[in-house]
Amino acid sequence: MKKRILIVSIIIMFVALIAFAITSVEIFYDSSVESVENTLSVYMNGLDLESYGSMGDAADGFSEQLGGLRITIIDGQGNVIADSGYSDVSSLENHSEREEVAEAMANGEGYAVRSSSSLGEDMIYYCRAFSYDGATVYVRIGMPSSNDWALFGDALPSIIIYMVIDVLLCLIFTYIATTFILNPVEQLAREAALSKPVATKYSELQPIAEILNERNAEMDKKIRELEEEKELVEQAQNSKNEFISNITHEMNTPLTSIHGYAELLAAGMMTEEQQNAAYKTILKQSERLTNLIACIINYSEIDNMNINPYEVDLSKLCREMIAILQPEADKKKVKFIDEIQDGVVVQSNHEMMSELAGNLMRNAIRYNKEGGSITVTLTPERFAVSDTGIGIAKENMDKIFSRFFTVDKSHSGKNGGFGLGLAMVRKICHRHGWTISVESREGEGSTFTVKFKQPVQ
Repeated sequence: MKKRILIVSIIIMFVALIAFAITSVEIFYDSSVESVENTLSVYMNGLDLESYGSMGDAADGFSEQLGGLRITIIDGQGNVIADSGYSDVSSLENHSEREEVAEAMANGEGYAVRSSSSLGEDMIYYCRAFSYDGATVYVRIGMPSSNDWALFGDALPSIIIYMVIDVLLCLIFTYIATTFILNPVEQLAREAALSKPVATKYSELQPIAEILNERNAEMDKKIRELEEEKELVEQAQNSKNEFISNITHEMNTPLTSIHGYAELLAAGMMTEEQQNAAYKTILKQSERLTNLIACIINYSEIDNMNINPYEVDLSKLCREMIAILQPEADKKKVKFIDEIQDGVVVQSNHEMMSELAGNLMRNAIRYNKEGGSITVTLTPERFAVSDTGIGIAKENMDKIFSRFFTVDKSHSGKNGGFGLGLAMVRKICHRHGWTISVESREGEGSTFTVKFKQPVQ
């Protein structure tokens, strides 16, 4: 960065110095030409042709008087009559088309600056008309002049000296500038690299400080997310092992019963009454096994299920679910209390909403007290199921949404109660972006509440 600033500064100063030198030379050259023209005009004012014996004498004498400047006398047709630089003027071409001569023929006097073809150098010419012996003649003074490039060449040594000084000044300026300008930026970079909050007293650097702070915050967030993801990965394996262990345990009991009774039946060692009991046990355990497999399939299908949301009248669905479960509730003399608002509609599908409402209501029946009640509440903001049942112990509050966990192990397997219902409810809520929570007091009852992501219709 410092090298770039130095190089750019030197280039800028170099270009500026060259541009200044060229411009100065042009201005000086134009000024010197104008000064010479004025001087030649003054010289011409002192010329008296009549005082000389001939045109040749006039050209040589006036040239000697002006310190050797070239004097040319031209007639009215542009022919050279005399020239201080040539004794034989017959070889000189007609001058009527020369710029200064043509202007003098038209206006009485004329100026021109050009390279002389006869002398081979740049000349400043001034020509004026004179009356001599009844005729008009034109006297021209020619003064050698350096061109602008020659002047630039003369100034080049000085320019080189100034360029050396310029480089030294640029080095000093760059060091000072980078010290005061770049040091605060480097300090910001060091603080940002240490993930510290970045601050600066310079208002110009405040936007950079804010950007660095935002980037640090975003990076910290990403790191936390990666750590959480890593943790969710180190738990997935444990969860998988636990899931397999739970399935094995749940399947082992019915399979053992079925296998044992089947062996006894095959051996023919049972009475008719014992055989009937064995058939009933096999049927019951096979139904339990079938229900377990169905629950596992339903639970697994939620992850793969494409919601394809549409409007579901949740009010109507909840009342239908109450009607379906009423016979089961009647067996325990449990009463449903309807606090359902009409017309509550959610974007989901009928199957998922049936699983969600049905599992919460079945659990409320299953773990309720005889003669208890279940309150079903539905508003556009939330859906809640409260019961007056056995409640949940504090040590089990963090486990109730885990797979295959049941509050009362004695209920496991009855009416499909394998501990997958609440896990399924939580998964459905997560799919919709909703939250589910529970409040419970052991021996008094529980309330499960689903809060919708935003108020529904």
